[in-house]
This record gives sequence, C-alpha cells and structure tokens, in this order.
Amino acid sequence: MLSCGMPVKATQLRQGHVIVRDGDLFRVESVTHITPGNWRGMVQTRLRNMRSGSSQEHRFRSEDIVERATLEQHPMEYLYAEGDHHVFMNSETYEQVHIPAEVLGDALSYLLPNTLVSVEFHEERPMGVELPMSVRLKVVDTEPGLRGATASGSPKPARLETGLTITVPQFVVVGDTIEVDTRTAAYITRV
Repeated sequence: MLSCGMPVKATQLRQGHVIVRDGDLFRVESVTHITPGNWRGMVQTRLRNMRSGSSQEHRFRSEDIVERATLEQHPMEYLYAEGDHHVFMNSETYEQVHIPAEVLGDALSYLLPNTLVSVEFHEERPMGVELPMSVRLKVVDTEPGLRGATASGSPKPARLETGLTITVPQFVVVGDTIEVDTRTAAYITRV
C-alpha cells in the first residue's frame, strides 16, 4: 500500500500533481472543470499511471476528495544511457541513480548529457523527472526553407538531436540550435 500525502478536493487538482488512486501513483496530465447548467460540477482529468505509463480519462465529482502523493525532489544531472536505463547523478552527493526508459517516458525527447533536472522520488524510488521549462536542441534534419515564405505563414517539420520532431519556421536550417518548450514540444526561438 502506498503512503499518501494530503487529501485535497478534486477541484484543487492541477496539471503535474501526482495522486494516489487504486493503489497506484498517477500524474495529472490535464484538468478541465465542467459545470453543466443545473447539474453539479465535475472535474475531467487525464491521468498517466507512473508505473505502467498508460493513460486514462477519469471524471471526479467536484466534492470528491483525492489523495495527493508527496514526492521528494532532488537536483540531478543526466549523464548517459546504459541499455534500457538512463543514469542520473545527484548534484549534491554525487550518488548515481539508474532510471528505466519507461519511467522517463516523453522526457527522453528532451534529455542530453549534462542536462540538469529534478528527479522525483516516492519512498526512495525514482518516479520521473521534472524538466526545465525549455531546452536547447540542435536541428539535425529539416527541409530547405521556401523562398519568400514568411516565418509564421508556413511551418515545416524538423528532427532534433534527441529524435524529437517538431514544427519550426521556414528560416530554421540544419545545424541551428533552437529553444523548445518541454511542456508543449513547441518551437520558441532560434538561439
């Protein structure tokens, strides 16, 4: 059985919170408050199981009480991949932690060696990483820009050094370093 954190009303859930449900930890990926006319309010959520990686939709009643899990966060530096595990080093104690790829999930699309992240632990077990708001990645493949195309008028796909493919403006070329929003996988600016 998981030890729980604090009980909160379903209406207080926010994206990024981790809750305990059916004996598992779930990260809240999205929250929508629904108030249909004369009916009682509801909170529609998308939850990702932190153990299996599967996601599901769940609707809470506005008066439902949810157990919010308490996670410890430690500053760590991503070092390298070792098979299906990824090695992180605690920036304060120099202790190394191996985290399976399935626990990291989509975060792998933003991790390069020496990236500083915050690793989340629950009962001394790594549960995931909190990425910085944005990261700088190099463009390794994209189509040549169209002559006369405006920056906002016709975006094009670009593959980045981590394998992530995002949409970028026409003026971005192979070899450019760009800043990417880690929450939305959106292009921010060319660096």
